[in-house]
Amino acid sequence: MRIFRGFQHPQLAKACALTIGNFDGVHRGHQAMLALLNNEARQRGVPSCVMTFEPHPRDFFAQQHQQPDLAPARIATLRDKLRELSACGVYQCVVLPFNQTFASQQAETFIDKVLVNGLGVKYVLVGDDFRFGTKRAGDYAMLDAAGAAQGFDVARMNSYEVHGLRVSSSAVREALRLGQMQEVAQLLGRPYAISGHVVHGRKLGRELNCRTLNLRFSHWKPAASGIFVVHVHGLTPAPLQGVANLGIRPSLDPNDINGGRVLLETHCLDWPDALGLDGGYGKLIRVELLHKLHDELTYNGLEALQQGIAQDCIDARQWFENI
Repeated sequence: MRIFRGFQHPQLAKACALTIGNFDGVHRGHQAMLALLNNEARQRGVPSCVMTFEPHPRDFFAQQHQQPDLAPARIATLRDKLRELSACGVYQCVVLPFNQTFASQQAETFIDKVLVNGLGVKYVLVGDDFRFGTKRAGDYAMLDAAGAAQGFDVARMNSYEVHGLRVSSSAVREALRLGQMQEVAQLLGRPYAISGHVVHGRKLGRELNCRTLNLRFSHWKPAASGIFVVHVHGLTPAPLQGVANLGIRPSLDPNDINGGRVLLETHCLDWPDALGLDGGYGKLIRVELLHKLHDELTYNGLEALQQGIAQDCIDARQWFENI
């Protein structure tokens, strides 16, 4: 999949079939929409294109109003969202920066400047609750009327349901909040996963005889947190079994390497000798969160922490034995 920041690139394929949205998590409802988009693109002989935004619009407005609680918990990082969009067979993705200029753009201007002149759309597919433009003034009826006047087709896809329940990013977030990883996998159509490059941490795991693979995220409010049984992909041909801690570790020490940022610390239950002790650093790995053991706990000292980690490893091994 070709990825573009903004829509003013000479390599960007024009005359495309387009869908627009945040696509947080790329769940089964998104996947059904993207399958329809790809089919419509093939019928018209044009490339399929996804337009998405970074940051999430609600992140932007939360910052504008200085109300961080308005920002949604995020299912996926931008890296993981783009990975899943690519897996759905999308030809290209346009990532638009959601800033004050874009937020204040009139709905009619968005149609003319971005859709028609910028992308040369031939087909636009949106969800049943799609709104656009400043103050969310644009809706499906406006877009459909513009398409009829300017020569592009517009379609709307209704909600996607599984066992009578609407599949949505909100439903995925709620299942992640509750630690219901099997339900999350059903909504996504795959195990929930987080990817990133392994970075150096505080090396505390060496003191505890429990080395970890650390993924650190600067700008991400994860929908999940706690201790999980995991599979680690990207280090060996077969996934490695492990246990991981996902959370934010606030610190009073400004020199703390974690700096209060989101951290995913993964301990592999059986570390392959062929990798060497430092064989994970710099590698791009994908960690699948398969089962939640418990929420993050506060331990009274390193000895208690070491005992807690040991018990988590025992519980993780037991879980793998029982599946």
